[in-house]
Amino acid sequence: MAQSEGKTEARAEAPGPTEIQSHLVRTELLKASVWLGMALLIGACIILVQPILLIFAGIVMASMLDGGTRLLGRVLPIARGWRLAIVCLTLVAFMAWTVMFAGSQIADQAATLQQVIMVQVERIAAWASAHGMGNFQLDTKTITDNLAGTFGRVTAAVGSVLGGLTSLVMIVVLGIFIAIEPRLYERGVAWMLPMKSRENFYITTARMGFTLRRLMAGRLLGMLVEGIGTWLACLAVGIPMAALMGLLTGLLAFIPNIGAIVSGVLLVLVGFSAGMDTGLYAIAIYFVVQTVDGYLIVPMVAKKTVDLAPALVLGAQILFGALLGLMGLFLADPIVAMIKVALEREAERNAETQPE
Repeated sequence: MAQSEGKTEARAEAPGPTEIQSHLVRTELLKASVWLGMALLIGACIILVQPILLIFAGIVMASMLDGGTRLLGRVLPIARGWRLAIVCLTLVAFMAWTVMFAGSQIADQAATLQQVIMVQVERIAAWASAHGMGNFQLDTKTITDNLAGTFGRVTAAVGSVLGGLTSLVMIVVLGIFIAIEPRLYERGVAWMLPMKSRENFYITTARMGFTLRRLMAGRLLGMLVEGIGTWLACLAVGIPMAALMGLLTGLLAFIPNIGAIVSGVLLVLVGFSAGMDTGLYAIAIYFVVQTVDGYLIVPMVAKKTVDLAPALVLGAQILFGALLGLMGLFLADPIVAMIKVALEREAERNAETQPE
């Protein structure tokens, strides 16, 4: 009886048909599984690129809300939740004021902006054709298609009005949720990491948060200065659509390099539509505003944050804009800043572990 029970236990513990005895085969299967997992991860990132960008945009929005909350805490010694509520209500009030008081005026100006730009572009095309530079046939659809192709088509849903509004609402809501309790999400991500990596994770995320808050604060300051400065200067010299020009200049200031070029082209085209003198005034306004932003605001922000080379930022904007669309173009600067902070922290760790 005891011998039969021993044989039964031996048979139960015997290797099954799926048991791999060869150490070489097990090693190679493990390597293949790792490579397959990496390929699946890359494929998932490509498919989910738009949600990933929206999540990162929500983190950027949370950094701006958190920065405003921290700044308000220097003058109002109240609970963080109340300070965050004040910041959010101020943002909502500003948007409501813009829509109620300036919305109709900006809408009327935006309706005529496309016509003005097309007239100026046709004049430039006619001048180029008259001087032997080729025959250009331009229309609104051709320019729109070219711009869409330039910015990429991965995030095409953001290009529509409904998709853009939906994405904006999701970004704001996600940013508010993260800004309410950022430590909660930080601890949640750290919990999934090994114990030995958590301290480095906390240090890296703290530096990333500091850099992102200062970077976004400088960006908002530049948007405010450029938008209000352009609006007041356009009103002073009589450039048409001053409110719209100020709004577009302020919004496009969020995108370094490319935003300044686009806003400058629009400002100059609208200026010359009202006459030669107004066009020259528009060129002067553009250079004055960009000089103030480039020589005062940008260096001041660079001292408080990562000092990103202009060529690096422009190259990242071209790359992310072509691969990821309009969202990638807007988020290229913060992404590069976060990558640089992570690389600097990794270099610091390597320097600490090396023997003297």
